[in-house]
Amino acid sequence: MRNLNGVSVVLVVVLSLVSGAPTWSQDAIPAPPDVASPPADADVTDSGLASKVLEPGTGTEHPGAADIVKVHYTGWTTDGAMFDSSVARGEPIGLPLNRVIAGWTEGVQLMVVGEKRRFWIPEELAYGGQPGRPAGMLVFDVELLSMQKAPELPAAPPDVAAPPADAEVTKSGLASKVLATGNGTEHPKKNSKVTVHYSGWSTDGELFDSSVVRGRPATFGLNQVITGWTEGVQLMVVGEKRRFWIPEKLAYGGETGKPAGTLVFDVELISID
Repeated sequence: MRNLNGVSVVLVVVLSLVSGAPTWSQDAIPAPPDVASPPADADVTDSGLASKVLEPGTGTEHPGAADIVKVHYTGWTTDGAMFDSSVARGEPIGLPLNRVIAGWTEGVQLMVVGEKRRFWIPEELAYGGQPGRPAGMLVFDVELLSMQKAPELPAAPPDVAAPPADAEVTKSGLASKVLATGNGTEHPKKNSKVTVHYSGWSTDGELFDSSVVRGRPATFGLNQVITGWTEGVQLMVVGEKRRFWIPEKLAYGGETGKPAGTLVFDVELISID
């Protein structure tokens, strides 16, 4: 199970801007003449992000802060050194705008599909002086190729705060309630591999993980997950949907960096593999 708050989901962006990113000695794309600083006719937002439209787009809709975009881009430091380029690699990239540097999140929302725009991103909207990352103001030429609306987040269930009176409770303290009956007859075993769709919330209603949002079910062994899942999914049959209230001792046990307290999961058992 992955965590949408970054417990175990790590999206490094711009994708190849990691410690040890390649130094481009061949096929480098020449820096623009105004790489050193934004020109007088650049648009500047309240945050200090500067940009200039290089080619107008054909679209009319702007991406939202969590939408997934497909782009071509090239990045330079203000001394003209290219440090990254999907153009040089010959392959555009797709990325969610809420998982990139702040200057990209803000800037790409100004664009429409088909548009090419140059950005001058101040260090505080880029990598903030992090060791091993490009330093200072960064300059990007970005072409927005396409956009996809972010999936709507599943709403927290009305009984997220505590299990209702009609929930089943096992000896371990695991509470659950069947939301939709299944069509199978077999229950998975503790070492079975299962395929499921699920969403998970803390008891304050905050969504921290969801295969539904990612748009693809998850497959894993029941002996590889938290204890509450190992026990709970064994109660299910294929096709069943069930809500679980998993006490902390059956979840992450207060482990640093993991969701804390009782966790609530809606689980659909798709198959036993």
